[in-house]
This record gives sequence, structure tokens and C-alpha cells, in this order.
Amino acid sequence: MFTAKITTIGNSLGIVLPREILARLRVDKGDLLFLVESPLGFEMTPYEPGFAAQMQQAEQVMRAERNVLRLLADARPEARPAAGASPPEASGETK
Repeated sequence: MFTAKITTIGNSLGIVLPREILARLRVDKGDLLFLVESPLGFEMTPYEPGFAAQMQQAEQVMRAERNVLRLLADARPEARPAAGASPPEASGETK
């Protein structure tokens, strides 16, 4: 368990977090922390809560539409050889 002391910072109040907490949260001076209300009180996280929900929805779509995404990836112009170009093994060139 860790403690953080509320202190005066200019005309405001602030919380000084121990270095170990900053390291575990992977944050540094100037980074944003989000306080999320939960049934247990407040949780502090460096990740925007709405983004996590969006990523979860994206993962569900990617799982459900895996075959469509694979077909789209295979259809990309850079995934196909250029027109008139032959595959390296068919050109007769050696390295």
C-alpha cells in the first residue's frame, strides 16, 4: 500500500506521488492521469477510459470480421506485384 500527501502547490492543492508509483504507472512530469470513479472509490490511470472501451469494440469487430480484414489486406495495391513485373524466381536472375 502506498500513501500520497495532499500539499499546497501555489494557490491550489496537489498530490505528490512517490517515484515508485510514477514508475509503475509509466508516467512522468507533464503526463495526464485520469481519475475514474468506481464502486471502490477512485482509480487512477494514465489511459483515457473512453479509449479502452473503443479498443475493446474494435477488437470485437476485428475478431468477428477476421476474414473480411484478411481479404482487404490481400487486396492492397502494395501487396500485389506491379503490372508487368514477374516474380523474382521466374525472372531468371540470380543473386
